[in-house]
Parts: sequence; structure tokens; C-alpha cells
Amino acid sequence: MTIVQALLGTLLICGVVLIAAWRAAVRSGPAARPGLLGVAIGFVTNFFDTLGIGSFATTTAAFRLTGLVADERIPGTLLVGHALPVIAQALIFIAVVEVNPAQMAILIACCVAGGWVGAGIVSTVSRRAIQLAMAVALLAAAALMLVGMFGLIPAGGTATTFPTGAFIGAIAVSLVLGALLTVGIGNYAPSLIIFSLMGMNPQAAFPIMMGSGAFVATIAGVRFVRRGRFDTSAAIGLTIGGIPGVLIAAWFVWSLPLDYLRWLVLAVVIYTAVSLLRAANRGRD
Repeated sequence: MTIVQALLGTLLICGVVLIAAWRAAVRSGPAARPGLLGVAIGFVTNFFDTLGIGSFATTTAAFRLTGLVADERIPGTLLVGHALPVIAQALIFIAVVEVNPAQMAILIACCVAGGWVGAGIVSTVSRRAIQLAMAVALLAAAALMLVGMFGLIPAGGTATTFPTGAFIGAIAVSLVLGALLTVGIGNYAPSLIIFSLMGMNPQAAFPIMMGSGAFVATIAGVRFVRRGRFDTSAAIGLTIGGIPGVLIAAWFVWSLPLDYLRWLVLAVVIYTAVSLLRAANRGRD
């Protein structure tokens, strides 16, 4: 069995475990049917999530704008409803995107481990301070990437395997990003920009960041299902609409030439940095 096959098999097992837990929860509770609004939100948010923008902030905004889900049930609904679409993302990109499989598996494991081990450390720092630091770092990295894209410095971002020194740095980055996931800071945009600046093809970063997200979302999703702290109808809507959104967006990313993909990454990073700055500003009010 190859490393890629092992990763794909483990993801499928995680998905089956989540579906089994979810099915048991649905059977023991009142009947739930997804509405068209929930399905539409799932499609749109997962389409943009597959492009690297992330789905949690956009879904939260949609839920609050429409009043579809009570605030206290939003975190669980996000994790449960988006878990299977994120697994779909990971399965697609791990299967079709060329990247060093051993390095990918190690970086995914480091990100997941960072979420468990680093939670206590990250929780001692204020959420606003983390948001500001991440926003500034992303904007600085975006500036470097933009300068490289105009040919003023080497642009990088073509390799599918990290050199030894860069790989050690990528391990440290994955541990940190996994820890930041515990305070709601997504790993997609930072992974895209940092790995690209380290010399990796941005497309090759997708299976790494999505594999990490899939494992974290599934583990957390099962816990929320067992606790029953989520909106079943909305979560089903996110899943039903989300998987087609993932499939369409994955084709879009896969078909983009490298130069256009770099511009997409740049746009995602700037969007994420501005979102973090806005969130930090709201936290000060």
C-alpha cells in the first residue's frame, strides 16, 4: 500500500465514522430536512473554500444574516456540515495533485498534532493579538509574492518536493498552523503563501492544507455530533450543497495555469488578511 492510498483510506474511514455517528444522532432526534437556503449556503461557501478562501467565516456571516442557525449552535454546525465536503476536497487533491507523498503525510500529521499539543499554548495569547499578527504577516508575505510575480525577485513556487532545510521549516509552520486552528484561524491562506514562498508550486499545497483540514474537521465533527450541539437541518444542507461546490471548484483550480493560480493565491491571502484585521478591530470594540 502506498502512502497516498493509506491517506485516502484513512480519510474514507474518518468519513464513514462521521456518517455513522451522524446517522445515529438523526435517528434518535426529531426528523430534519434541509432547506434550499442551507443547500445554497453550502454550495457557495464550499466553492470558495476549495479555492483557499475558507468556509467558516463566510458560513457564519450567512447564518447570522439569515437567522438560519442559533448563534450557540453555529460552531458545531460548521464543523459537522463542512466535514464531508472538506474530506471530498482532500480526496480529490491528494489523488490528483503531484506532491511528495511522504512529506505530505508528515505535514498533515504535524498540523493535526499542532491542534492537539499547541491548543494550551495558543490559548494563553489573546485572540485579537493572534489575528493582528497573522494579518500583518500575511500582508507582508503577499507583498513579497507580488514583488516576485513582477520579476523583481525570484518568484519561486514551482517545486513539488521541499529541500531538506525548507521541509524542516514547513514542519514548524504546520505545527503552528495546527495550533492556530484551535482559535479559529484558518490554515488555507497561510499554507498557500508560506509554502509558495518556500519554493513549492501553489497547487501542490492544496492536498497538504486540505488533508490537514479534513482530519481536524472530522475529529471535531464527531465530537459535536455526539454532544448534539449543532443544527441538523442546516448541517445536512451544508453537506448536500457543499460537495457539488467542491467538485466544480476543484476542476477550476486544477485547470488554472500556474501564473493565474499565483494571482488567485495572492487574492485569497489579501482577503484573509483584511478579514483578520476587521475581526481584530471588532474584538477591540
